[in-house]
Amino acid sequence: MRLGTTLPQFGDAADEVARIGEFAARAEEAGAASLWVGDRLLAAVDPQVGYGGTDTIPVEFRRALDPFALLAVAATATRRATLGTSVLVGPLYPPAVLARSLTTIGALAPGRLLAGLGIGWSPEEYAGAGLGFDARGARLDELLDGLDTLWSGTPAPLRGPRFPLPAVHVETPASRPSVYLSAWTESALRRVGQRADGWLPVGRLPSIDLDRQANALLSFRATIDGAAKEAGRDPADVGTALRINVAAGVGAAEIADGTRRLVERTGFTDVFVDPMYAAPGVDASLDLLADLIGRTA
Repeated sequence: MRLGTTLPQFGDAADEVARIGEFAARAEEAGAASLWVGDRLLAAVDPQVGYGGTDTIPVEFRRALDPFALLAVAATATRRATLGTSVLVGPLYPPAVLARSLTTIGALAPGRLLAGLGIGWSPEEYAGAGLGFDARGARLDELLDGLDTLWSGTPAPLRGPRFPLPAVHVETPASRPSVYLSAWTESALRRVGQRADGWLPVGRLPSIDLDRQANALLSFRATIDGAAKEAGRDPADVGTALRINVAAGVGAAEIADGTRRLVERTGFTDVFVDPMYAAPGVDASLDLLADLIGRTA
């Protein structure tokens, strides 16, 4: 198992932003294989769509640090850990803007950047970026096409209807970031198999039935593998990084046991734990991480 964690980013963690570099360095020293950020632009007072199937948005999302700034700090404070996004709301970003940000962070952490993208769930976030909420999947496809073109090393126009550009000169990354996608629907899962470097599934703890959760993850992965084969790709070339969302009140022993069981059942050995609710803040998150690494080693 390659165990990682999220950077303190939401809620009261914003008060500790000056300690992000310290957190990243200490987490890597403790054995964290990866460090991750999310992407929240705003939290609506009366959301049209709530978080995770609810009709509300967690109070923690009312304060959110910028993911690109946090990754840049973590990149300069670490030497080995993978730096990932889980996930950026891809359609909020024009390809040229996102390519510049990712190329910069990738240069700070050569070979260590994993760009995870999704389509998001908040209509208000899209409104905040001046965008409509419809056709999100099509916008994501056009974003991926744009990144492919901009990072190709050969100037070429972007021909999509949303982000058209003439041929432009853009710095080609020395090592292109891996692009993973969040996906649950069949069409999104097939997109992963057809064109992504990997998939970003989510597990949850506590779980009433871990075996059922694992079986669902494996079923989703089978759809990805089938789409990869149809596209002439080797499914083994499509990675998986499993996120574990942990509820408040769940202790280290239960987190370690649940994480180990999900990894054993699914075979997804790249995994990271989000302690935002269970152990908020720099010190509590570091203590939990050290405990988990000790229990899962």
